[in-house]
Amino acid sequence: MSSIADNIRQTKASLPDDVTLVAVSKFKSCDDIMEAYGAGQRVFGESRALELRDKHEALPKDIQWHFIGHLQTNKIKYIIPFVTLIHSIDSLKLLEEVDAQARNHGRSVDCLLQVHISQEETKFGFTYDECRAVLKELADAPLANVNVVGLMGMATYTDDMDVVRNEFAGLKAFFEEARAMMPQRLSVLSMGMSEDYEVAVQEGTTMVRIGSKIFGLRN
Repeated sequence: MSSIADNIRQTKASLPDDVTLVAVSKFKSCDDIMEAYGAGQRVFGESRALELRDKHEALPKDIQWHFIGHLQTNKIKYIIPFVTLIHSIDSLKLLEEVDAQARNHGRSVDCLLQVHISQEETKFGFTYDECRAVLKELADAPLANVNVVGLMGMATYTDDMDVVRNEFAGLKAFFEEARAMMPQRLSVLSMGMSEDYEVAVQEGTTMVRIGSKIFGLRN
């Protein structure tokens, strides 16, 4: 069985230079994260605010922590002092609350708008029309302490890669439309996970979120 360090190196070797690897370390131990860290990985993704807070306190301070899970407004305070990027903004209310908490900490926090592209109702995110409306509002009246720097999407969980490819291609096309609305700001397209990241790369992602391929299946 290959080690976490080997998996990091192999995964990075499979990615173009302009695609950022987020190692999804949720539910993984600090020892596992440090093995990935020792192989040069500095960007990690977590989906629970309290777990992320505790790992940030315990681990090296040059780690860039990304929050990738569904974020509840009452949990923002735990991550706002240090989080590098929030992938999962799925309402204007949530974005405004992040802005307010970031202001309290004298920070400006980078965020992605999550777009619902999958066929699964259980996944979160804006429709394309809702996302257009939010982008228009932000273009007209930017929030002072959040920077919307791109979009995130999760494809349908399926073995049919044609379905996945169509969903990623649709999000990439929308990303280009969104960039025309906010040309100075949008540079990040976060799509692709362990099962489908190769397709995401082919369809133009700039950031992939990979967990099980690096750390193995969840404990």
